[in-house]
Amino acid sequence: MQGAQSPFFTLRRTRMKMRFREDGTFKIMQITDMQEIPAISKDTIALMERAVLEEQPDLVVYTGDQIKGYGVTYKEKGEELEREVAQTIGKLLEPVTKRGIPFAVTFGNHDSQVGISNQDQFCHIYKKLPNCIGEQAKGIDGGGTCAIPIEASDGSGRDVFELYLFDSGTDAREVGYEPFDPKIIAWYRKQREDLREKNGKYVPSIVFQHIPMREYYEVLKRVDRGEKGAVRAYRTHKNAYYKLGETCGAGDVFLEPPSVPDVNTGEFEALSECGEVLAAFVGHDHKNNFVGCYRNIALGFTPSAGFNVYGNRTKRGVRCIVLNEKKPYEYHTYTRTYEELVGKKVSRPVFDYLTSKAPATFEAAIPMILKAVLFLVLVIVLAVLLL
Repeated sequence: MQGAQSPFFTLRRTRMKMRFREDGTFKIMQITDMQEIPAISKDTIALMERAVLEEQPDLVVYTGDQIKGYGVTYKEKGEELEREVAQTIGKLLEPVTKRGIPFAVTFGNHDSQVGISNQDQFCHIYKKLPNCIGEQAKGIDGGGTCAIPIEASDGSGRDVFELYLFDSGTDAREVGYEPFDPKIIAWYRKQREDLREKNGKYVPSIVFQHIPMREYYEVLKRVDRGEKGAVRAYRTHKNAYYKLGETCGAGDVFLEPPSVPDVNTGEFEALSECGEVLAAFVGHDHKNNFVGCYRNIALGFTPSAGFNVYGNRTKRGVRCIVLNEKKPYEYHTYTRTYEELVGKKVSRPVFDYLTSKAPATFEAAIPMILKAVLFLVLVIVLAVLLL
């Protein structure tokens, strides 16, 4: 599929525009939490290759933590560091870029931890790759906040649908995550109203970002600690236990509590004001793969796609969202897993097993540490008694 021949996007004045196909569909593929390093996992690439080949998306949206910015895997400094990161990202995105498929990108809490700001990554790395679309919102710090219109298939230029990508921030200085930037909320409201004025009505839209909103807990059901499948929450919902709520699907997967900001700055309230936002899709909590509905907005988690970081083993995957030009307020979404696309075998089964058992956060690690310490104490006591 070559970009110049594809019916779903055109180049005009050097700006690429998205357009519905002649059959009235438009397919988005969301990829999140690859968290890759210079030695990219073969399994990550295999998943990307098969997913893109089989699904043939019109647009790929990367929703953060493309690279593992923390740790010691990126060892260079200055220009050499930027070159190393650029080479990694270039290889990581190659399954998409070599096919001429347009892509858009926002950032997670780990991308800038490599020592290069999101803004510099956006401008100096991603925008230099073929078919990177989306322009950074004016007046918003960083990179990865943009609006992408999808135009009518007839070439009239009429906006049928709108995609929003938000940079949801990074780790807070002490613990948890930064509050969602109020400036992005104000920018979104203006963008929404500008579209209404241009098109004579609100334009249906979907939001992509990395970190979930606090309202994600509204699609869950609080349960007793001892209930089978109950997941323990931390920080904002400390010591509460949850399972999927009634609006979630039968095959949905919930294995981690939503890791949300401690402070709610009103993002969801803004998104729910006018009824044009149909859904928000995030990553961040690698093992989750579910969609629930709260106040007429679908709130979805997409599983991680990277094999150099913890995840739900061969249930890692990507999400597809298929839009309908004739019925723009209706869409279809599903995920494709590594197991479906590639198979059940991975290149490093022991590493994959160990990372699947690793705690996702410091808070989740504390009970495991306490259990380990208690076990060690018991071993020592028994040894003393037996001597």
